[in-house]
Formats: sequence, C-alpha cells, structure tokens
Amino acid sequence: MAPFEIDFNTLVEGKPMKIMVDSTPVCLVKIKDEVFAVEDTCSHADASLSEGELNGYRIECWLHGAEFDVRTGEAVVPPAVAPLKRFVVERNSDQLLINHPNTQVKENK
Repeated sequence: MAPFEIDFNTLVEGKPMKIMVDSTPVCLVKIKDEVFAVEDTCSHADASLSEGELNGYRIECWLHGAEFDVRTGEAVVPPAVAPLKRFVVERNSDQLLINHPNTQVKENK
C-alpha cells in the first residue's frame, strides 16, 4: 500500500476530511497539533464518518449516532461495537504521510 501525502496546513481543525489511501477510504482528523487517521466507513453501517461531527476526540456517525474515539478506533457509543482500523500517521514538519492500517499508531511529532 502506497502512503498518502498531505500538507498539515490543508487540514482544518475539528473538520473531518476523507482521503483515499490506495482504494481505502480514510477519515483524517486534526485536533490541535495532532492528526489521527481511521477508516472512514462506520463499523455498524455503511456510512462515511468524515460526514459526521467531531466532539473532542470522538467522531459521531451521522447515520445512527455511533461514536468512535479517533485516537484508538474504539467504538464508544452504540449501536457500533466493532472498532475502526487506524492508520499510521507520520509527521515531518508540515508534511504528513498516512500509511497502511496498523494496530499501533506512531507518535505525531
């Protein structure tokens, strides 16, 4: 899987953004100086999370109200119970690389 490159400054804090990493839809979220990347499709229903609202570190699915922690991918509010895949985000100055799904996300520094 080829990494996706994006400039940190193109992201708007608190506004989810959908990107494609190869053929996989990914939801990017900028919170202060951190960027988190989780799969964009809700694990409960086929809905795009990037169209949902961000409340702190939780993103809410617009379809049924399920919420996920963007730091861990964990489903924290039903009806979703399955976690989201997380993607590795590497930051070098203002350049971000979003890589393959991984269970361990690197520090965003």
